[in-house]
Amino acid sequence: MNREQITQELHPIFAKVFRNPEIQISDTLNAEQVSGWDSLTHLSMIADVEAHFDVKFKLKELIGMKNVGDMMDLILAKKGAP
Repeated sequence: MNREQITQELHPIFAKVFRNPEIQISDTLNAEQVSGWDSLTHLSMIADVEAHFDVKFKLKELIGMKNVGDMMDLILAKKGAP
């Protein structure tokens, strides 16, 4: 699994959660840039990402996530990618 694959797999999750099929996933994407990204949609997005990738984020990791790139780094680390 690589960043490009993760980006492709995140797109339908983000499109559904944020009700925006045109959303562009990038490393720098964060809550300030997405209309409707609030605490409830954040929880829904995290739950969907964890279920899709079969990973669990620790509270410390969630607090440290500043953007989608941070999330991708964690997914890669948890899936044992080089």
